[in-house]
Order: sequence, then C-alpha cells, then structure tokens
Amino acid sequence: MDIIIIVFLSYLSGSIPFGLILTKTIKNQDIRKIGSGNIGATNVLRTGNKFLAFATLLLDISKGYAPVLITKLYLPELVQLSCLITFLGHIFPVWLKFKGGKGVATYLGILFALSLQLSFLFIFTWLVVSLIFKYSSLSSMFASLTVFVVTLIKDIALSSIDKNIYIGEDLKLILFIFFILIIFTHKKNISNLKNKTEQKIKI
Repeated sequence: MDIIIIVFLSYLSGSIPFGLILTKTIKNQDIRKIGSGNIGATNVLRTGNKFLAFATLLLDISKGYAPVLITKLYLPELVQLSCLITFLGHIFPVWLKFKGGKGVATYLGILFALSLQLSFLFIFTWLVVSLIFKYSSLSSMFASLTVFVVTLIKDIALSSIDKNIYIGEDLKLILFIFFILIIFTHKKNISNLKNKTEQKIKI
C-alpha cells in the first residue's frame, strides 16, 4: 500500500504543469504555442515575463523537492522510487497527453531533497557552462552528467550524499537514468546545437 501511495503522490506532484498554468492564468497564453513549445521556465521566459519564468522555476523545483523529501522522512526505503516517479511525472504528465517538460528544474528539486552538496554542484556546473557557452540546454545536460559522474566516485559520493540515503547501485542507476532522460528530452536541442540554430540564453 505504501508503494501505491508514494507512486500516486510522486507522479501527481511531478505532473503539475506550472508553466502552462501560470501563463494561461496571468497572460492568457498557451506556452505550448510559444518558442520551443516547452512548458518549462526557459520557454516561459520567452513570453517576456521574467516574474512568470522565475515563478515557474521555483514551482517546478518545489514539485520535485516536496514528494521526495516527504518520502525520505517517512519511507526512506522508497525514496529512489519517489525520485524516479516524480521525474517521470514532469516529463510525461497525463494531463498533457504525456507531453511534458524537459525535467531540469524538477530534477534540481529532487537533488535538493537528496543532497545540498549535489544540488550546489549542479547549479555551479550549470552556471559555469552557461556563462561560457550561453546555452541553457548544454548547461543542463553537462550539469546532470557531472552529478552522475560524482556519484561514481565513491569517496566523494559518501561525503556528498545525505547520510540517511542509501548510497549504492540503486541511486547511481537512478541518476544515470535521469541523465539519459534529460538527454532524451533535449534531443531537439542537441540537433539545434549541431546545426548552430540553438537559441542562446537572454536575460
């Protein structure tokens, strides 16, 4: 029964399309018909409303953070399952015919629930890559790869991950799956990068 509850709540939280809700409510626009058509914060920024983009970012982080933290506190043996289902909820929300966002902000929220050190590693890597290359997509992919690689280095992983979280093959596997899924959700961006048509970050 615990597994069913965690799967349901994690998916429900992850699947909330905050970018779409905010742009529909405040600007009466469908974010899916703007820019890349993605429901995430980067595309919301293309509406010209920085407040909406920031709000979307925070809410997408929160929807990844909340279910994983709750599971971590009350059913720690199911935390990896919660991580995965929450992430899949964002990428494949039933409400949008399984066409969701790219998962980066929700992934960061999950990391915050697992480890502040890994979260800051992700943010630091993202900022450095974005400052150099000016591409949000490239920064996200590289940052998620960095987090996965760090977990493969046992000594660093042991000091980076919360002591209450089991550090083993399950967590490494999930972070690897996250990296692969982020690559998958950015496949169009990868093509744009190859063709030099990817939009650069504009703040």
